[in-house]
Amino acid sequence: MAMLLLLLSWQAQARLVIEINEGTEGALPIAVVPFGWLAAGATQGDVSNVIAADLARSGRFVPLAKIKMPGEPHTGLEIDFAAWRAAGVEHMVVGRVQPRQGEGLVVEFQLFDVVRGVQLSGYSIPTASSRLRRVGHQISDIVYEKLTGQRGAFNTHVAYVTVERSGKESLYRLALADADGHDEQVILTSKQPLMSPAWSPDGERLAYVSFEKGRSLIYLQEVGSGERELLAEFSGLNSAPSFSPDGRRLALTLSRDGNPEIYLLDLASRALTRMTFSNGIDTEALFAPDGKSLFFTSDRGGKPQIYRLTLQDGRPLGKPQRITFEGVYNARAAISPDGKRLALVHGDGNGFHIAVQELQSASLRVLSETLYDESPSFAPNGSMIIYATERNRRGVLEAVSVDGSAHQRLGLSHGDVREPAWSPYILK
Repeated sequence: MAMLLLLLSWQAQARLVIEINEGTEGALPIAVVPFGWLAAGATQGDVSNVIAADLARSGRFVPLAKIKMPGEPHTGLEIDFAAWRAAGVEHMVVGRVQPRQGEGLVVEFQLFDVVRGVQLSGYSIPTASSRLRRVGHQISDIVYEKLTGQRGAFNTHVAYVTVERSGKESLYRLALADADGHDEQVILTSKQPLMSPAWSPDGERLAYVSFEKGRSLIYLQEVGSGERELLAEFSGLNSAPSFSPDGRRLALTLSRDGNPEIYLLDLASRALTRMTFSNGIDTEALFAPDGKSLFFTSDRGGKPQIYRLTLQDGRPLGKPQRITFEGVYNARAAISPDGKRLALVHGDGNGFHIAVQELQSASLRVLSETLYDESPSFAPNGSMIIYATERNRRGVLEAVSVDGSAHQRLGLSHGDVREPAWSPYILK
């Protein structure tokens, strides 16, 4: 039996390193001026660096290098707009960090339209020195939404599994980090495989598969406290958990009645409802955002494809309908937050790639060029897709914009990383 260790200290063990491979052509030029520091003892990095890195990673912005900045204003009153226009800047962020009366810090920032010389946004955010990176992500979200019209997703998390091998031994870790790869927090370690992390809609719990007892079992764990409970230990396979939009039910794959089928588990009553009935393998179910249908992978037609099952009052309505037809393999779907498209693993006979299929038109677009891609997961604003792949015989995570124009790579300094799951928006 594997030795398990719950790590409640939340100390960082490693960090995902992000490499921006390709940005969007025509990205907006922006300046994020180094913030003024008026608070003694504030040591956790420069908030402006966090903001600039966030905006650059989105592929939608090109931050101006510090060496090219014509000045270093910290408030709007100090800005020489003519000089910044001459530097080719269209928008700029200025700010400062000050001590807060009593204790803690206050981060003040302003966003300006440089061309018109007008302020677009500005806030004063109280915080602690230990949360300055989080404030940077919050400011990035505000700037991103103001300039693109789309909600930002920088102040979110990514859950994933890391694997380190030493001879015949392997150590698995279930971890989460900020969306920029910083502040990794290990949730669980095991000498047996960990798989399929899935976030609850409130971002407070993770469901996942563990082989700690020699076979697949599904656990539910509180992210904050580390408390966990065993949800599914039925005979046979217990796999592929996925939450309903209201967080009250879990879709999962069980083989308790023979071959793998889709079931819904009521988390309060523990009542099971079987959803599929076929001679094939039905697995990897997920809810549509409105909760009115399930998407899942099935080989009932001969090879893995994606099917949709309509629900009524939490029960199947009619027969599942196949919705993917291009290629020889389509599986492991993720649905966009607006319910308009699926990200999936697409096999074309020459490899397995990440693709996006529009649900209304059924058009499919391949986004990745690597050969062994898996586990796509949408950002909560639907702008990016994170997935696992292999580079130089190591597992890494990559992210791509839904139009395929912006790419970034997230890898560890040692070991493999896989099974990513992008969190919902942080509610607290």
